[in-house]
Amino acid sequence: MLLTQYQKAMLSIVNESETKVFQQELLTIKIYPTLQQMGNEAAKEVADRICKLLEEKAEINMIFAAAPSQNEFLNHLIHDKRIDWTRINAFHMDEYIGIHPDAPQSFGHFLRIRIFDKVPFKKVNYLNGRAESLEEECKRYADLLTKYPVDIVCLGIGENGHIAFNDPDVADFNDPKLVKIVKLDPVCRQQQVNEKCFERLDLVPKEALTLTIPVLSLSRIKPTQYIGPFMVKFQKNVRQAYCEEKKNLRYIWTLKVQNR
Repeated sequence: MLLTQYQKAMLSIVNESETKVFQQELLTIKIYPTLQQMGNEAAKEVADRICKLLEEKAEINMIFAAAPSQNEFLNHLIHDKRIDWTRINAFHMDEYIGIHPDAPQSFGHFLRIRIFDKVPFKKVNYLNGRAESLEEECKRYADLLTKYPVDIVCLGIGENGHIAFNDPDVADFNDPKLVKIVKLDPVCRQQQVNEKCFERLDLVPKEALTLTIPVLSLSRIKPTQYIGPFMVKFQKNVRQAYCEEKKNLRYIWTLKVQNR
């Protein structure tokens, strides 16, 4: 079997103590020996980009992911004193349907206690998974994303390869919607149990609201904007990620992987 450069590096990283950096097509891949190192470097990279954009614009808009893989990154980011949070509008990328906003498993709650209430954002925009009309909630949030075009997306890749809750069977790179209702696949739901977010699989909601891939890839946004970094915990299977160039939009995706 022929292995890509990425796969060879992933297989050779076991017990390594130094960071590895290499290129897979247009994708820059950095493999870190510890979560702390990965989170710290990711936070520096994002903070640098925030500061650069704030030199060019009065305010910027960011989307954050809610997952254990983000913990170290968020902790380092909120302590970067260079960032003027009062000029940043925040969004999050998904939420379970039916979950109480103060429940520990709520993604809004996850981000509220880790970053949204830790720094003085200009505005934080929450998805409501308990809205009376979920279709109206999708439209409301989509309208906000249209009004405040996203500049930076910080996200992780799930065990089934999803970003946000765009599981493989519902992911659409040309999705006409910005926010939609989705059914969660079994691998996605099991990940929530694996990461100790829920005690049992039957407790994991089966549906959620999610931002779609066109929003998260910034394909509807002008080409000066920035995506990254992805953060992945490398577990049993080798993962690959790809970067592509479409028209005048260059996807700038930095994959950061922590060996585990």
